[in-house]
Amino acid sequence: MKPIFSSFHSLHSPLLPLNRRPRWARMESSPPPHHGHSNQSKTKLIVIMGATGTGKSRLSIDLSTHFPHSRIVNSDKMQLYSGLDITTNKIPPHERNGVPHYLLGDVDSIDADVSPSQFRSAAGLTIASIVSSGNLPLLVGGSNSFIHAVLVENFDPRVDDVFAAPESVSHLLRYDCCFLWVDVAWSVLSDYLCERVDDMLNSGMLEELAQFYDPTKEGIRVGLRKAIGVPEFDKYFKKHPPWESEENGRVPAKRDQVRRDAYEEAVREIKENTCRLAERQVGKIKRLRKAGWELKRLDGTATFEAIMKKEEWRSVWEKEVVKPSVKAVRQFLE
Repeated sequence: MKPIFSSFHSLHSPLLPLNRRPRWARMESSPPPHHGHSNQSKTKLIVIMGATGTGKSRLSIDLSTHFPHSRIVNSDKMQLYSGLDITTNKIPPHERNGVPHYLLGDVDSIDADVSPSQFRSAAGLTIASIVSSGNLPLLVGGSNSFIHAVLVENFDPRVDDVFAAPESVSHLLRYDCCFLWVDVAWSVLSDYLCERVDDMLNSGMLEELAQFYDPTKEGIRVGLRKAIGVPEFDKYFKKHPPWESEENGRVPAKRDQVRRDAYEEAVREIKENTCRLAERQVGKIKRLRKAGWELKRLDGTATFEAIMKKEEWRSVWEKEVVKPSVKAVRQFLE
């Protein structure tokens, strides 16, 4: 069987010359230590967490300007797959500031699920490769089950949902981690997420999903087909196929209203499911914190309030999120 992660082409980017490699404190290229080793002997890793839409990717790029040898490892389930870049909110290449990204759109097998065990293996190899080249790995994403799988020393692949049983969440980690948790007050985040869906649709999400639609895969929810937006619009396209044409290019008024209602229903479901996802993600992060993970909470509420009001937000973001993050990472590395 062909493995889901069939290649690691993104790992083979040119390495820095030896005399330019930074001396990150205690960052060995050897495999992560076993239980019982102190943090001083473990690979250092920056972990950026948060619910969907809270600015994790933005923060990772901002940090890379302060730590220029940063390398970003994606830990978002849907962003692992190639395709549906708008729907899955992959950071566009022109916004990456030249920072190498790994495990982002690398999985071509969109009809197969990536398990936590598979991701643990792939991310572990990726982190080891980044560290061996003298660079600083940043694990960035909202899939907390994948983050847990990568980080814990004693990972049990037999547990389907570690968060369903709180006692299964481990606090024993195989890396020395600096956790940055970007949090936004729910009253602000929920409104922002709904507006973001509208922005995505205006950016071409509907056209992207229309091209992805396959009536032969109806009801199949694996891999990339689990992405929010796919099942909601599959129902819409089933009634109003993307290739459907009208006589003389005109749509009868009654039928046009039916189509509009179906479209609005799909959009409403996407917004509701996105908000539910964010709530689940925050709940899992709080369980990790309760289990003993030392998460530094960064409050992005004021930033997103400014964004929603169409006000200048960058200075607020720098003050409330970027500056304390840089300070935390510097202290961690030193």
